[in-house]
Amino acid sequence: MSVIRLPIALAALALSSQPALASEAETFPPQRSPQGAPPEGDRVTIGFGLGLAPDYEGSNDYRLQPGGIFQGKVQGVEFQMRGLNLYTDFVPDKGKTRLVLGPVVQLRLDRTGDIKDPRVAVLGTRKTAVELGLTAGIGKRGVLIPPASVNFDVTYLHDINGAHRSYVITPALSLSSPVSQRSFARLGVSADYVGKGFARTYFDVAPGGPLPAYATRGAGLKSVGTSLLYTHDLGGNPRKGWGLFALANYKRLVGQFADSPIVRDAGSASQGFAVAGVAYSF
Repeated sequence: MSVIRLPIALAALALSSQPALASEAETFPPQRSPQGAPPEGDRVTIGFGLGLAPDYEGSNDYRLQPGGIFQGKVQGVEFQMRGLNLYTDFVPDKGKTRLVLGPVVQLRLDRTGDIKDPRVAVLGTRKTAVELGLTAGIGKRGVLIPPASVNFDVTYLHDINGAHRSYVITPALSLSSPVSQRSFARLGVSADYVGKGFARTYFDVAPGGPLPAYATRGAGLKSVGTSLLYTHDLGGNPRKGWGLFALANYKRLVGQFADSPIVRDAGSASQGFAVAGVAYSF
């Protein structure tokens, strides 16, 4: 979940009530020179997208939903709004080695609204989670070809609003590279490890309902996933003007989380979404 790295994740997270579906980031448009050097000065990107996302994490019902992006760099601080998530990076971006460190704040809206599946709806809604934390990472430019880069980072979030009273840890690894003068692609993999409070809040099932009773066994690896981003600059200047973006993401719930009846009986362990849109940079 590299800070200021995939504004598509902003759109994707806005599309979904469970922000964990998209956890990686890459600057859109790819704001690098042909040699891969970081740009100087302030910059901002805003945009709008439309896509499909699951009704809740573990659902097999999908909805068409809008989403927006807002990211940039002001006074040396990089930031990214990913739906209801704010990521920041306070480490100056210089040279071929890139360090990332900054606070993160996120609202988690999973199962806080209407649920299509009546069996899951009977379980009731969940309180909005307000999660605060930190992201840290390292990247290396000039891998394979001069403009390409590899990035690894880890984000820690903890709920402070009494929704799940627990944590989410997300490590992510990505490979990014231009594919033409105006196009850019990024392949990423990530995972989510969650605390027992998170597991209990979103995956336990109380007895007496339409789904079998189920109790998670505590903290554990919740999911693994991969994503592919593609962007195309429309104006010839990747730092200014209009561009297009598209993102496909697949995540697989695993272990005790995939075994939960809200996933096994009422939903699916396979979670996917796709989003596309247009953005403007200045």
